[in-house]
Amino acid sequence: MIEETGTVVAVDGDQVWVQTIRQSTCGSCSARKGCGQKALASISDGKANQVRVRNTLNAAVGQSVVIGIEESQLLKASLRVYAIPLVGLVVFALLAAAIWPGSEPATIGGGLLGLGAGLGLLFVLSRRDRHDDRFQPVMLKAAAEAVTGSVIDTPLSG
Repeated sequence: MIEETGTVVAVDGDQVWVQTIRQSTCGSCSARKGCGQKALASISDGKANQVRVRNTLNAAVGQSVVIGIEESQLLKASLRVYAIPLVGLVVFALLAAAIWPGSEPATIGGGLLGLGAGLGLLFVLSRRDRHDDRFQPVMLKAAAEAVTGSVIDTPLSG
């Protein structure tokens, strides 16, 4: 289970929005040059991310929670995101090259068409699986009390 600690920033029915801040450990990892995590961390610059999670522990705004997702499900989702468009690109490029041998523009066009088809299929699958609990993070633990003095629960003084 991959876990991340965050703070509940909003409650929306039976779901909550949890704000997390990426804690990158790229400096101590031996695979830092061959991993996409460093690139993702550099994009967000350690900024906050918000994730919607089912509120199974009745967490309140300002409460610190631990959310997690199974490694196998994260791997499946990553494989789907990378493999489907790539397979579409290669298959359509090969089909175009077989239909119009020696025509580079046809092969490039076929590859781009396949990439688009793969991205379209990915979009359809993601819309279908949007509410599939297997691909959603879950709430694992909640702190006993809400964090006091946070920006969220501090009243504005006028």
